[in-house]
Amino acid sequence: MDSAAGALPDDSVGGDALPLWWVVCLCARWCGVCNQYQSAFAQLAGQFPRMRFIWLDVEDREDVAGDLDIETFPSMLVAEGGRARFLGPVLPQPGVLARMLQSLAQDPGAAPAEPEVAQALLHRLQSAQDLPALPQSTV
Repeated sequence: MDSAAGALPDDSVGGDALPLWWVVCLCARWCGVCNQYQSAFAQLAGQFPRMRFIWLDVEDREDVAGDLDIETFPSMLVAEGGRARFLGPVLPQPGVLARMLQSLAQDPGAAPAEPEVAQALLHRLQSAQDLPALPQSTV
């Protein structure tokens, strides 16, 4: 992937310590596909330094996931600031997620199919004080 692949518009980072963009992989420990995808997801965090990448096991963190009904793993929540932009399954291929993130950054009108569900999940994520973001650089 070229160096511009993770580029976002200049206004992608606010004055706060946290990036405006959130990329949350909703997974389950028992899911073999999720386990195989986890390292690729972590590598993407290094390519998109202006985004906060979080790996959320929906069964271990029911307090955050709530009663969210995930039919396909992995699923993603992507948000810009306080607004959910995408919630749904994503093919477990880093290139697919990278292209989606670039596309969302260029399309301010994009919104999830179920905005109320996505917004509620985003609010719980942003309220949780103990969700570590993945490292922004890969070694």
